[in-house]
Amino acid sequence: MAEENPSTIATTTPAKTTTTPKKPAKKLTLIPLIFLIYFEVAGGPYGEEPTVQAAGPLFALLGFLIFPFIWSIPEALITAELTTVFPGNGGFVIWAENAFGPFSGSLMGTWKFLSGVINIAAFPVLCIDYIKKLFPVFESGWPRNLAILASTLLMSFLNYIGLTIVGYVAVVLAIVSLSPFILMSLIAIPKIHPHKWISLGQKGVKKDWNLFFNTLFWNLNFWDNVSTLAGEVEEPKKTFPLALLIAVIFTCVSYLIPLIAVTGVVNVDQSEWETGFHAQAAKIIAGNWLKIWIEFGAVLSGIGLFEAQLSSSAYQVLGMAEIGILPKFFGVRMKNWVKFEVKEVEDDDDGLEVDHVL
Repeated sequence: MAEENPSTIATTTPAKTTTTPKKPAKKLTLIPLIFLIYFEVAGGPYGEEPTVQAAGPLFALLGFLIFPFIWSIPEALITAELTTVFPGNGGFVIWAENAFGPFSGSLMGTWKFLSGVINIAAFPVLCIDYIKKLFPVFESGWPRNLAILASTLLMSFLNYIGLTIVGYVAVVLAIVSLSPFILMSLIAIPKIHPHKWISLGQKGVKKDWNLFFNTLFWNLNFWDNVSTLAGEVEEPKKTFPLALLIAVIFTCVSYLIPLIAVTGVVNVDQSEWETGFHAQAAKIIAGNWLKIWIEFGAVLSGIGLFEAQLSSSAYQVLGMAEIGILPKFFGVRMKNWVKFEVKEVEDDDDGLEVDHVL
C-alpha cells in the first residue's frame, strides 16, 4: 500500500459557533423619512396665515423666502452632519452627552422630552377643533372630551404598531392633506393680481413683529427632532443628508405656493388672516367643497404631527436608556404584532416577496 502524504490527509476540527445579539432591523427608508421630517417641522401651510395679519403680504412672502436661509437650512445642515457622526437613537441627547458630559445630556433630554409632551398633547385638541367645524356636536361637553380621549388613544396605538407603519402613513397623510392646497393654487392662477404681493398691509394697521417672527420660527423650526430616529434609518450616513435636503425644499415650497396664491387673490381685512384662514380663502377661490377639504386636511395634518412627534419622543427615551441616562427598562422594545418584511426570493424566478404577518 502506498504511504499517504500527510499533507494531503483531510482533517476536521469542531466548528466553533458564536452567537451575537441580533440587532433590530432598520425600519425607515428615504421616502418615509422625508415625510416624517416634514411632519416634525410643518405638516402643511396651516398656521402660516398670522404672518400676513402681523406684517402684510409682502413681508409674509419675504419671511418664508428668506427665513429658511437664516434658520432652517443651518439647523438642517447641523442635524445632517451630527446624525452621520452619531447615527444612533437619541439624537441631540447623544450630541450633548458627547460634547459636555452626562449631566448636559440628561438636561437636554429632560427639557426636550417635556417640550415634546406638551406639543403632543395639543394635537388631538387641534384635530377636534377642526372636526367641530364640520360636526358642531364636538364643540363642548362630553362629546368633545370623549372625542379627544378616543383620538389620543387611537393615534397612540398607531404609533405602537411600529415605526415602519408610521412612516408610510405619514406619506399618505401628507399627500391627502396637501392636495387641496395644490388644487386651490391652480384654480387661483387666473384670478391672481400680482400687485397684491407687494402690499405692506392696510394703512393704519401697526406691524406686530413679535407675532410675525414667532410664526415664522414656529413653522420653520425643529429640524433636529428627527435626529432621535437615526438608529432606525437604513444607511443613515447616506439617507439622512438627502432626506433633510429634500424635506427643507419641500417644506418651504409647501408654505410659499399657497401663500402666493391666496395673497394674490383675496381682498379681505388684514385682521381676518388668523390661523385657519386658508380654509375660508379656499371657499372664496373655489367654493365650499374645497373649504371642507382643507378643514379635513387639517385633521389629517394634526394626526401626522402627533405621530411624528410621538415617534421622536419615544426614540429619544430609548436612546437615553441605551447610553445610560435612564434605566435600561426604558429601552425595552416590544415585539410588533404587525410586521412588514421585503426579502429576495431565491428560486428559479427572480423577484420580491412581501410578508404581512398579523
